[in-house]
Amino acid sequence: MKICGPKCSICGMLISVWGVIQLLLMGGFYYNKSVNLVGDLVIGTYTTPQQFYAMADAAYDQAAYNCWIAAAIYLLLLAMSVWQLKVNQKLKEEAKIAASNFNIK
Repeated sequence: MKICGPKCSICGMLISVWGVIQLLLMGGFYYNKSVNLVGDLVIGTYTTPQQFYAMADAAYDQAAYNCWIAAAIYLLLLAMSVWQLKVNQKLKEEAKIAASNFNIK
């Protein structure tokens, strides 16, 4: 079943590969609690440094899990794009065979 054309499937593959790589790296950085990413965390109000550290640890873990879930979604998009590319190649080959049967160039 054809859903998108060959150019769209190639574009989807490229975007998916980039998204998977980026999100896996970011998830790893969040999991390792990179200080550079603390500005991107959602941390509520706190009164003591211990509360801040506890909330920051929870926010780092949640951000890492969110990145990894998004990477899995991009993997699904990559699989769909590869499938569509194969469908388009198969349809192109079938069209060539049909055209050769009728001596159409």
